[in-house]
Amino acid sequence: MTSFELRPAGPSDAPRIALWMSQPHIRRWWHQGWSVERWAQEIEQQAAGEHSTPYVVAADGEEFAYVELYRVRHDRLAEYYAYGEEDWGVHVAIGDVARVGQGLGRQVLRWLADEVLRTEPDCSQVVAEPDIENTPSVRAFAAAGFVQHGELQLPEKTALLMVRTRAV
Repeated sequence: MTSFELRPAGPSDAPRIALWMSQPHIRRWWHQGWSVERWAQEIEQQAAGEHSTPYVVAADGEEFAYVELYRVRHDRLAEYYAYGEEDWGVHVAIGDVARVGQGLGRQVLRWLADEVLRTEPDCSQVVAEPDIENTPSVRAFAAAGFVQHGELQLPEKTALLMVRTRAV
């Protein structure tokens, strides 16, 4: 069983995150192949706000992914579905190319959703909006207990609203 750890990202993580986000399997979907400096600014900006918190995730002690957990009520996603006031959203990018395609995505997604639901008692659901064409991501969310709740036409993509509730 893989053990996961989540820690807040800081500006010192910007070189690693910039490298991860420049990987073709991430850049295609995230469109954030930014410079180290731009990532340091993004991390500081997120950490200072109420909308989203950036994290680095480790599996068995090895950091391998970038995660953003966000309050849907502060996100543009709130314009696209009847959100609950305490809904949380999640974005995940597995940056370590050696870890891609091994089922780690579904494991970390299930773990993250479980952690949010455990630590946020008023939250009834965790949501995500992967690009409908990002089949590996959609499959990972489904395998982690997220259920499709229809398509969303966002400005930059057609997304699937994926929802994980406490009942799973």
